[in-house]
Amino acid sequence: MMKPHRRKRLGIILFIAAGLSVAIGLTLFALSQNIDLFFTPTQVAQGEVNPGDRVRIGGMVREGSVESAQDSLQVRFATTDYVHDVDVYYEGILPDLFREGQGVVVEGSIDPNGVFQASRVLAKHDENYMSPEVKAALDAAGASADNHPMQPES
Repeated sequence: MMKPHRRKRLGIILFIAAGLSVAIGLTLFALSQNIDLFFTPTQVAQGEVNPGDRVRIGGMVREGSVESAQDSLQVRFATTDYVHDVDVYYEGILPDLFREGQGVVVEGSIDPNGVFQASRVLAKHDENYMSPEVKAALDAAGASADNHPMQPES
């Protein structure tokens, strides 16, 4: 038989443990909803990204792919890892360092038509910089800016 003060202490410990479990569970759930996974254009082409999932895609801006609307902030371009391209649609002001042939990371989701709807575009910092994710993606694809001139596919 358990003494009353031990039963009370056990009840308090169980209550605190249950509260911590709920708090940790809610925190992990909230974090899982806000995580943006990183993919390469090849992974997107292979169907690893489900339409509607929030992700980041990194690669190089394909030469000759940037199309800007004259009367709005709508921009279309392709990001590539030299193996596959992903068409990107973005409405907003592009970073000053955004240009064709340079590294870029775009955040957003793929629509049912296979076009990446970007909510944010991140460009490189200087001429020699490439984000670690983009560099790793290009290395994994066996490509680099040095051995692949950026010519539009015909």
